[in-house]
Amino acid sequence: MTEKSSATARGAVTGDRSGGLALGALGVLAFSMSLPMTRVAVQSLDPWFVAFGRAVGAALLAWAYLRFTGAPRPDRRQWRRLSIVALGVVVGFPLFTSLALTTQTSAHGAVVIAVLPAMTAVFAVLRAGERPPPPFWVASVGGMLAVLAFLSLTDTVGGALSLADLYLLAAVVLCGLGYAEGGALARELGGARTICWALLLSLPVTLPVTAVAAAARPPHADADAWASFGYLTAVSMFLGFFAWYAGLARGGVARVGQIQLTQPVLTLTWSAVLIGEAVTPASVGAAFVVLGCVVLTQRYRSGPPAAAVTSSRHRVTLRRRQR
Repeated sequence: MTEKSSATARGAVTGDRSGGLALGALGVLAFSMSLPMTRVAVQSLDPWFVAFGRAVGAALLAWAYLRFTGAPRPDRRQWRRLSIVALGVVVGFPLFTSLALTTQTSAHGAVVIAVLPAMTAVFAVLRAGERPPPPFWVASVGGMLAVLAFLSLTDTVGGALSLADLYLLAAVVLCGLGYAEGGALARELGGARTICWALLLSLPVTLPVTAVAAAARPPHADADAWASFGYLTAVSMFLGFFAWYAGLARGGVARVGQIQLTQPVLTLTWSAVLIGEAVTPASVGAAFVVLGCVVLTQRYRSGPPAAAVTSSRHRVTLRRRQR
């Protein structure tokens, strides 16, 4: 009976991992258009308005969702953790990518952002208590080195990174922190409520900055720019996180986070097809190297920390008792 129960628990955890990977992939698909859409939006709209205005719009959607579902308020500890989520994915990443893409292409940004999964894995250890095996780290570092090699060969002057690259790297660090913290917190709140409460918590910052940016440079743009802004608001800043945080919570932050190494390939495709950007052979080569690295990382299980496995086994035990 014990062996059967253990096997059932392992099956439940494996199911969580598979479901987490599927949800994570859906989130990556949603995020893969973020850089091209940002590139289009900031050509006509102020980058500060794009970064913070989309957060304000998403916060309104979040408020409606929370009211409709009757979600309970987070406790004090969860609010503190939500502030870290907000810093990373509501403020930091949108702001620095918007500033970077005023001068840099989304195709270039896609390859730089490929460092994000490795950074997420680091914060998964520091903030989510996960312990990926050594081969996982080898594959993750390989993807990061491919990106750094790409940067050393393109758009550098005298061997120094451009300001846009520094913006993108800052976005990576803050977003990795926000992903790891949000993925861990989603085990308690759920993916949807995690991003919704983070958006509402950010309103005292995002709303005034949006108002100032709009006053300093009144937003006038064509239909393409507003459509891009709408996508960033409804999908990149809101719906995409429903699947992404749920996937990180179910499958493990470090492991599911590595799926995002596929994002450069998708973003390069969108950049070429949707906005006609030139995609260089170096970009394609670097993107496929990191794509190979994500395949390797998925061979090594780094799932949720022991607490998550124990919780899964506890649920199985309760079901057996109820029978």
